[in-house]
Amino acid sequence: MHAAAVLLLATLDLTGYAAARGGSDYDAHAHIGVDWQPSSWLALHASATEDGLIEGHATLRRELGLDDVQLRAGYFFLPTSRENRDDNWASPYTLGFSSLNAWIGEEVRPLGVDVQYRHITSSGHALSGGATAFRGNDTMGTLLAWRGWAPGDRLSAYGETLALPSLSSLEDDGPFHLQRDSGTQPFGKDLDGNTGWSARVRFDRVQYTYVDNNGDRALHGDQYSWDTRFHLLSAEFGDPDRFVAAAEYMRGDTYMGLHTPFVAADFYSAYLLASYKRGRQRFSARYELFGTTDVDHSAAEANDESGRAWTLAYLFDVTPRLRAGAELAQVAGHRSEVDLTRHTVTLEARWRF
Repeated sequence: MHAAAVLLLATLDLTGYAAARGGSDYDAHAHIGVDWQPSSWLALHASATEDGLIEGHATLRRELGLDDVQLRAGYFFLPTSRENRDDNWASPYTLGFSSLNAWIGEEVRPLGVDVQYRHITSSGHALSGGATAFRGNDTMGTLLAWRGWAPGDRLSAYGETLALPSLSSLEDDGPFHLQRDSGTQPFGKDLDGNTGWSARVRFDRVQYTYVDNNGDRALHGDQYSWDTRFHLLSAEFGDPDRFVAAAEYMRGDTYMGLHTPFVAADFYSAYLLASYKRGRQRFSARYELFGTTDVDHSAAEANDESGRAWTLAYLFDVTPRLRAGAELAQVAGHRSEVDLTRHTVTLEARWRF
């Protein structure tokens, strides 16, 4: 059995607002994960934060000579991220995630069944394919369209409600006033009865993934079902224990509403990360681009956005259980004529048990 990750965070925000306050933001939280493998072919995993359940799934794996087949059922992350490869979907390279993976951590997590087959060729290369059928992720795209991209390290819990920005279309006299005032619930009971799906193919360290939540775009009670689709291409080269370079590129679209006014937006995000580990020290750098394009041109707010960000991180293993880290990041860009520019310095102490 394995349990991991208690995080103690101290964050200094260098934006003008934080400087005006004359103080820093401090936060502490725990992320507990448990793995149990009662047999060679069955593994169980669950993880949670103080906000609730992050993952919970069972995995069946059968070896067929050099090949293997895997069946996973439950509530889980798709195996796409090149950053979030540590325990409990954490990153071993930086303190905060790229915009791409920060959005996945907030709004993309299937509740369903995934099957994967991996074949080892005669020359030693690994070729695999996988497919997923899922429910309960109908609001995927809400945050992208109404709030935009947001680098960070937050993982939404099952049943948790995330706040939405103050928008005229969500006010009592707005076209989308029936959306719940408390915000959006990314993961919960299925709204429209449609089954979403995903498929992927991987050759060694290069992978292509397609995701379609198959939402019906209609209002169900106090939430809308969004129809969101995206392509995700990723690659990794090198050795994570020495020097590694990783990159991901996402492009997709999201729609909500069956009649005018409705919401429609295209979106993209990409990053390139390089990380070097020497002894107990790790140095990492990441550069990223992200944006959305307003497609509906309706009475709803324009959701055009364009931005870029860079991150420098230093991590040091004080002991096998304690890691210290420092990170400097800058985000620059605009969303609907609002300046997104901000600088952050993050200091972290992470204890594993």
